[in-house]
Amino acid sequence: MAALRYPRRALHPLCRAFSGGGCQLAPERGGERRDAAPSRVSRFCPPRKSCHDWIGPPDKYSNLRPVHFYIPENESPLEQKLRELRQETQEWNQQFWANQNLTFLKEKEKFIDSRLKAKGLELRAESGQKATLNAEEMADFYKEFLSKNFQKHMYYNSNCCVTKDLPHF
Repeated sequence: MAALRYPRRALHPLCRAFSGGGCQLAPERGGERRDAAPSRVSRFCPPRKSCHDWIGPPDKYSNLRPVHFYIPENESPLEQKLRELRQETQEWNQQFWANQNLTFLKEKEKFIDSRLKAKGLELRAESGQKATLNAEEMADFYKEFLSKNFQKHMYYNSNCCVTKDLPHF
């Protein structure tokens, strides 16, 4: 199977290769809030002399793969603006999904605990195995969670693809 090839100056979001001498990767900015899920992505680090964007392993909180953006030595103002917008979008997605996944896990545990207590069961069976609920009972939780977070997901979907700051060609 042939690999996809892109023109040297193509603005492909994940595979940008530039010719030239110096190579630099954009630093990650960690805009963390105290009430939010940890937003530090994995500590993966591409080689210093890399001239490409690098994609790391999934973050344990957001499940998103972090991108270290390459900064070409002769980056134009337009390329810089695009890279910065991509970085901001990545950070926003990271924070949103880290918070959303943390909320989901907390509420799921609370739901399971309350259902097990209502049945008169403990969190762990006598064998030491963690007690679980059946698929129908968990479906109640998933439906409730999605309904409760509908507005939040609508906000995410309406804002994740906004390109108002990008120049029109």
